[in-house]
Amino acid sequence: MTGATRRVRAALDRQPRTALAVLPTPITDAIRFRGALGGASKCPRILIKRDDLTALGLGGNKARKLEYLVADAARQGATTLITTGAVQSNHARMTAAAACIAGMRCVLVLTATSDRPPVAGNLLLDRLYGAEVRLVPAVDPMFAVGQDEAAVADVVSTEKAAGRSPYVIPVGGSSGVGVFGYVGGTAELVEQLHDLSIAPSRLYFASGSRGTQAGLTLGAQLCGAPYGVYGIAVSAGEPEKIERAKRIANEAATLLGLPERLELHDLVTDQAHIGDGYGIPTSGGLEAIDLLARTEAILLDPCYTSKAMAALIAHVRAHEIDPRETIVFLHTGGMPALFTDSFVGAYQARL
Repeated sequence: MTGATRRVRAALDRQPRTALAVLPTPITDAIRFRGALGGASKCPRILIKRDDLTALGLGGNKARKLEYLVADAARQGATTLITTGAVQSNHARMTAAAACIAGMRCVLVLTATSDRPPVAGNLLLDRLYGAEVRLVPAVDPMFAVGQDEAAVADVVSTEKAAGRSPYVIPVGGSSGVGVFGYVGGTAELVEQLHDLSIAPSRLYFASGSRGTQAGLTLGAQLCGAPYGVYGIAVSAGEPEKIERAKRIANEAATLLGLPERLELHDLVTDQAHIGDGYGIPTSGGLEAIDLLARTEAILLDPCYTSKAMAALIAHVRAHEIDPRETIVFLHTGGMPALFTDSFVGAYQARL
């Protein structure tokens, strides 16, 4: 443990937390994947931080955030967790799983382009975990938003009328409290890298609602991380999203009683790999899924991690990264989306 991470862990230890994730998650040295990209002469060393193995509800990055969000809900006496997202939301699926463990009711308000979407992937797991699902129209799939605010307000009213106490978790768990998850995740990663005597130059990750970005960037500043935090956008929504990341990161720092603050220029998001929109697979992403599966037996998802890995592959091939560098790729999970008609159709069309 370094002096910087010790200070961060002490601040986090003062916050309520419900143990939900299997931590620490391991780091995989993607040797065969590196070889497929040209080997040491052309490709940097690639380490994969396996947050797909957090275990909660089939794993993923949201487990870290939910540990603090569920604890905050319990502290406030909540009996129902309410959240929103797209119909194949990883966050919604993991919130439903967390509610099971916490002994709480869960209501999910999910945006969909159909009033009868296939019960597959994350939506199937939502049902299996016993969540009540309310579907609302997706006004603009590019932004993955819909008429969810009014629906959430209606759910809150209904829960209160039934004598229950609701706790609303924003999309993606992106709040000041949710940011704690990747402040702690960064402390974990920095300590692992310190023990391995490795100083990567860049951390790649898929950036959606920006709660993960806020936690990673604040965490890197607090922990003196050796790498730059480099987000790959999977959906549109600027500049509102970058403003949100700054706001909730600084809310988290205030809640932790730490003096550091982020500015907009601290938050880096590459917008070049979104493709046709949120949740729509890209050709680069499909190649990334194939390549990592066949070299490392690690599965990416079509919505988030495949687009982030496609960006990393593109940067390697364009010689934008020195082969002598080391890169960390944060695997944020999302594998249930592989078992949906939209991905299967896109993958079969590629064969």
